[in-house]
Amino acid sequence: MTSNVDPSAELLVGVDLNRPFDLPLVWAADEAHRRGLTVRLLLAVPPTHHGHHVDSTAQHLALRAHGSDSLAQAAARMHERHGDLEVVTELLDGMPAPLLCRHSLQARMIVLGTRGLGRLAEFLSAGSVTVPVSAQAPCPVVVVREPEHITQQPPHVVVGVDGSPASDAAVAFAFEEAALRGAELRALLVRQPSMVSFRESAPAEPERLKWLSEAVAGPSAEYPDVHVTHEVARGHPVEELARASEGALAVVVGRRGRGGYTGMRLGSVVHGLLHRAHCPVITVPAPSTVPAA
Repeated sequence: MTSNVDPSAELLVGVDLNRPFDLPLVWAADEAHRRGLTVRLLLAVPPTHHGHHVDSTAQHLALRAHGSDSLAQAAARMHERHGDLEVVTELLDGMPAPLLCRHSLQARMIVLGTRGLGRLAEFLSAGSVTVPVSAQAPCPVVVVREPEHITQQPPHVVVGVDGSPASDAAVAFAFEEAALRGAELRALLVRQPSMVSFRESAPAEPERLKWLSEAVAGPSAEYPDVHVTHEVARGHPVEELARASEGALAVVVGRRGRGGYTGMRLGSVVHGLLHRAHCPVITVPAPSTVPAA
């Protein structure tokens, strides 16, 4: 089924060819319902490689038929969750990651599941989706590896702050998400231990807390009903953010920024969180980020 819906009012969901993942479908249905968005379920059928053209064509047609069934199951699951959702489906030929990135140019966000591959397997897999889409999509990308912690009191969203443009975008998105959910926001600054000295002056921690408070002050004024807590942690960003995710609705981080999280190789924190977080991970690109060709 197709639609002429404004793509900026869409939530794009990548559907796996083998089986629809229930967690991302439920998360996406709830989020679309909260935001009043149309859901576009996209399933990509990769090219087949076979020595005989007839066999290859037959295999591809079988995959398309299976993909159509998967899309129908996914749409039915979303309507079970929220019967009034507008859900459109799209079955395309090609590799999933490039197609999702191309269709996300004006989408509000992308929601993905994960096969739970290890980091090396994810890099080597030709069909890898979560890592390339999280790295290249021009809109926020949500990877639902584990469920959100809805029973935690008070409910809260975690956002990693490092002062970069991408971090600023993540903070703005996290405030919006917390406001929609009636949740608190936990702003977390992670400082890595110094390689030069193991001791710091006493004012260091208060100064960092002051800086963190100022870094989120703008969005905080825009969302006065969102209660914000500020926390400075010492350690590895992936480990500290993963620890903070244990009771969170979601953890939000920026991508392609420069600062505390990105002194390491580009994307290493996002990549690490995709395999370590205990709740959905939302990556938000800097405003100037453009998709890779």
